[in-house]
Amino acid sequence: MAKEIERKFLVNGDFKPGAVRKMSITQAYLCSEPGRTVRVRIRDDKAFLTIKGKSSASGASRFEWEKEIPVKEAKDLLKLCEPGIIEKTRYIVPEAGGLQFEVDEFYGTNAGLLLAEIELPAEDHPFTKPGWLGKEVTGDPRYYNSSLKNGSLRS
Repeated sequence: MAKEIERKFLVNGDFKPGAVRKMSITQAYLCSEPGRTVRVRIRDDKAFLTIKGKSSASGASRFEWEKEIPVKEAKDLLKLCEPGIIEKTRYIVPEAGGLQFEVDEFYGTNAGLLLAEIELPAEDHPFTKPGWLGKEVTGDPRYYNSSLKNGSLRS
């Protein structure tokens, strides 16, 4: 099982000129308990089932298991998910040190919300913060995608 280490930020500037790729994402949760989540995601023409464990004390790391599944199966699983489907566009923006930011532009009940995440090899790994990066919200459960499924937060 892999360990996911990431930091999350609000976005307060124009990141799109630096984006090298974008993709459409639809996702929902079969389980969104605080200690574990089970997510179904369709990203462009691929689909995934992801299980995530409880976050560390800092909120920056947790165990994650992910498996690609057929898109048809993902569409069937979406019908079994908890209420609240998240729709977003994800932009990939390279970071100066060789890492990358994933910036999510949300739609529907979360329209207007922009969140950036950067996956790191260690919680204390340094990275360059571009000018468009806003307040850090790592570990704030209001900004977990599993919390956003009901549109409870708007920017």
